[in-house]
Amino acid sequence: MKRNILLIAMGIGLLGWSCSKVDNQTQTMSQGLKQSIAQNTAAINAAVSKISETKGYQVLSLNAGPTAKVIAPGTTFKDSITLALIAGIYDYQLDTIPLHHNFYYPFRLFKKTGTSNQMIVNLPQKLIFNPGYLHSFVKSDSVLKNDFTITASDYHLYYNSGNNLDYRLTAGLTLSGADLGSFDITESSNSFSDQTNSSQYTFTGGYSILTTWQTGDTSKSSFALLQNNNPLLQESTLYMGTGFRKHERQYDLTIGNVEIKRGFGIDSIQVFQNGILQKTGGAKITDSADSTGTIFDHRDILLTFDDGTTEKLSTLISPALTQLKTLVTSLHDMYFAENIVDYIAINIYFNSR
Repeated sequence: MKRNILLIAMGIGLLGWSCSKVDNQTQTMSQGLKQSIAQNTAAINAAVSKISETKGYQVLSLNAGPTAKVIAPGTTFKDSITLALIAGIYDYQLDTIPLHHNFYYPFRLFKKTGTSNQMIVNLPQKLIFNPGYLHSFVKSDSVLKNDFTITASDYHLYYNSGNNLDYRLTAGLTLSGADLGSFDITESSNSFSDQTNSSQYTFTGGYSILTTWQTGDTSKSSFALLQNNNPLLQESTLYMGTGFRKHERQYDLTIGNVEIKRGFGIDSIQVFQNGILQKTGGAKITDSADSTGTIFDHRDILLTFDDGTTEKLSTLISPALTQLKTLVTSLHDMYFAENIVDYIAINIYFNSR
């Protein structure tokens, strides 16, 4: 008898859970376009607000200062710099007497203090948040506390003057032992017209930023703001053509459960909500040098909702838009990787030979 009662109770519980799940799905499906856009853009703004308060954001948004490209024009590495060549634990300890004279890296900046199959570098945070000091060899910086740590678990740099590049970086960052997030970058290039790149920074709290691009007869660029690997905002553009004669073939913008698409030969912009093409709601893309409504292109999107009201995308995500553009630019240019991680790795490489 007790067993039957238990089975009945379990059945009622499962039925209630199932009904609740169906109700939630039905509510999401029946939600109007205006409500979905409002909810989704609020999630984007909240995510970027949380990200912008982190030290990881400060690291990733570094994009200016008295630094230079770490690989000078005409520089050629006879061998690739792999992780095995620079693996170990290093502390920032400036030595003004160079072991091997090199115009770009005249001083030994790091002393090897331990062994590791990773490249672990401890240095003062001043040299990270003010990268100019890393390149200026200020003797007084040697007494600063090495409270910032870069831990590279994968690294490979091959470059020559023929614009051939093979690059990989996977590295985590900590400040005084606190996790700041991690980089994951891959790039390859055989010529100016044959390049691919994928760059991701994962923040604490489950948020991440991802950019990818590819050049060639088919050129692609994309951006995504993710929460627990689920896209909050995603934008991609596809171009076709050779040389500078490239034409946009497809544009795709995803805002949560809403997708806005413009394809080659399609007169109108298609708007999908939960995968269903909207008949009343719609969008209009306005191309203008002054528009700032999207991440990659100079354009804005005018959304028309079921009730006939309109709203610009730039207005809906204006709190987050400038910060997102800064992060995407920094990731796309590989600023932190080139001006800090590569600079450190090459300094260690040259001064260990």
